[in-house]
Amino acid sequence: MLSRRQLWALVGLTLMWGVNWPMMKLSLQELTPLYFRASTMFLGAAWLFVYVQRHGERMWPQGREWLTITWLGLPNVLGWHTLSIFGVQELASGRAAIIGFTMPIFTVLLGAAFFGERITPRVRLAVAAAGIAIGLLLWHELQSLSGRPAGIAWMLGAAACWGLGTLTFKRAHFQLSAMAVTVWMLLLGSAVLWVLAIAIEPVPAPQRFSVPMWLALAYGVLINYGVAQLIWFGLARHLPPATSAMSVMAIPLVGTLSATFIVGEIPHWQDWLAIVFVMIAIASVLWPARSRPEVPAAQ
Repeated sequence: MLSRRQLWALVGLTLMWGVNWPMMKLSLQELTPLYFRASTMFLGAAWLFVYVQRHGERMWPQGREWLTITWLGLPNVLGWHTLSIFGVQELASGRAAIIGFTMPIFTVLLGAAFFGERITPRVRLAVAAAGIAIGLLLWHELQSLSGRPAGIAWMLGAAACWGLGTLTFKRAHFQLSAMAVTVWMLLLGSAVLWVLAIAIEPVPAPQRFSVPMWLALAYGVLINYGVAQLIWFGLARHLPPATSAMSVMAIPLVGTLSATFIVGEIPHWQDWLAIVFVMIAIASVLWPARSRPEVPAAQ
């Protein structure tokens, strides 16, 4: 049973991460993808480092912990955060969020393929529902002269990376807290993104940024990479699986709705129907199975 404080924290987290999708789209109107990710990720991780360290946790990795953090950061940070920002650049932000949150399906499929986890009828339902959702979104992109189906490929790759990262994170062994590991993954990932941004993209001109642009950047630093991370790791120790699933399912809906007010994106009927199928897919793999009553042993 969730306490009132946990319930409000979960609602806040869902709103923060949902609104973040159109806020990213707003930022990309004036800033290139890699510079956006590098700057918000580094600044957000930097103040998280200070916050966590002040609470007495060990922050500096030792020995092979560096290798573990680097390995975990490849799919969790470089894969997910880099590919998803290119997907947001190509697609409507709500549509990108819908595809990105097919991650639990990829987690199950990759777990079955590489970690020996069993495929159940519920997983088959999830794959079918997710496939229909992706088909609906791809259908609209191919129908539109301005559509960019490559964005769907970016987001599918991002979701697969996030799923793989989730599997490897659960199986990793380290003495640092999960929050400290996450901070270091973000710091190391931002360093790589800075190198790529400087090598590939034109240097931005911050003096030309509009007020909405500065607000979007502040949101990314303080909320997406800051407060939301603290709330999530504070709740993760206590949330039951069903509650986590409901939170994940609500984020694409919040992203789609908020995009109308933040960047003026009008959802199409395919988007709403895709949200329904994504929710069906995620619920089918994450919703706890009903426990069977025990049969008393024969006397």
